[in-house]
Amino acid sequence: MTAAEDVRPGTDRLRAAVERRVPGRALERPFYTDPEFHALDIAAIFARQWLFVAPEAEIPEPGDYLTLEIGPYPLIVLRDADSTLRAFHNVCRHRGSRLLDAERGSARNLVCAYHRWTYGTDGRLRHAPSQPADADPGRLGLRPVHVRAVGGLLFVCLADEPAPGFDEIAARVEPYLLPHDLRHARVAARADLVEHGNWKLVMENNRECYHCDGHPELLRTFFPTYGHTEETLPPHLRPAHERYLRADAELRATYERLGLPYALIEELEARPVGFRIQRDALDLAGESFTPDGRAASRRTLGDLPTRRLGHLALHLQPSSWFHVVADHAITFSVRPLAPDRTLLRTTWLVHPEAVEGVDYDLDTLRAVWTATNEQDARFVARAQRGVSSPAYTPGPYAPTEYQVEAFCAWYIARLREVLG
Repeated sequence: MTAAEDVRPGTDRLRAAVERRVPGRALERPFYTDPEFHALDIAAIFARQWLFVAPEAEIPEPGDYLTLEIGPYPLIVLRDADSTLRAFHNVCRHRGSRLLDAERGSARNLVCAYHRWTYGTDGRLRHAPSQPADADPGRLGLRPVHVRAVGGLLFVCLADEPAPGFDEIAARVEPYLLPHDLRHARVAARADLVEHGNWKLVMENNRECYHCDGHPELLRTFFPTYGHTEETLPPHLRPAHERYLRADAELRATYERLGLPYALIEELEARPVGFRIQRDALDLAGESFTPDGRAASRRTLGDLPTRRLGHLALHLQPSSWFHVVADHAITFSVRPLAPDRTLLRTTWLVHPEAVEGVDYDLDTLRAVWTATNEQDARFVARAQRGVSSPAYTPGPYAPTEYQVEAFCAWYIARLREVLG
């Protein structure tokens, strides 16, 4: 059954809403509230596109695994006995029991608790009690899912044929990520936050800084000229702009000396995975996302020789974004739970030998983005309540919301591919 067939009830109504979409304006109410649109999003986006699921540091050793759910699809991502990355549907091939319950762990074999069917970490069926003599174990292995690592970040694709073009994007992104050696980093903390809004509202909120005066902790590390151009810069921000230009020139010299790529690449509507990547200066001490801008850890990722690297920002359609500073990295992944509920998972990575309480303080490490996530969750909940009103009509985007428009245009293009 194709993704389009999965959502055939109401297809004409869904198609009509997609075709009515006006560029430069917000989406109509059903995109955020309708259960059939939620099902379409799962089928057209989350069951077809490459999705970030976790840092590779979550499964560093052979046998390590993690489990997750993407819509109705329970998955296992693991490192097999030969250290090869693998992913499977978390469904026993006997009678469909959930195979693993723990969110993460380590195992030599994957054993179903129901009837003890046992699979190797390569997915092959190794033992099935009381089966007929003509049963063929070779045809009863776990159903695989496409998985790959990009610069220490794990991605999966649920489609039988993975979305094309991802290799090219990975090749362009990896040179920015590899110097920070995220593959060998250590997970310092992770946090799950259920936001009371549609997943697209979560992503749209992330894709603009029109609302950033609601993030006082984050704004301390951003220059106050953020979002302005030379033409829109008010006179009172000229001194701050001069300070930014000096910091930018210093960082560009540092990037050149260390061989770090820093050019902005912005292809947010590219098929199949729009993306944006850039290095940029931070204000205050210019080292990290902390209340004073100083590094939160004494150890730098990848053992780079300076803490003053600004930040590396990576946005990937449809559901993830990342920030890397000299001393730590933060990953963000979004998963739809219901038309009006979304899971945001945030993970903080540090140098593999960094010791909590010695090299870094965990509260300092988490402070800025924990506050920012909670503030964003309140904004998203307000937006969900508003778009749920019959009185809601889509308003126009401001010029500073061009990334929101790019996300929505990318999203609509993917729906059209499925709906025809």
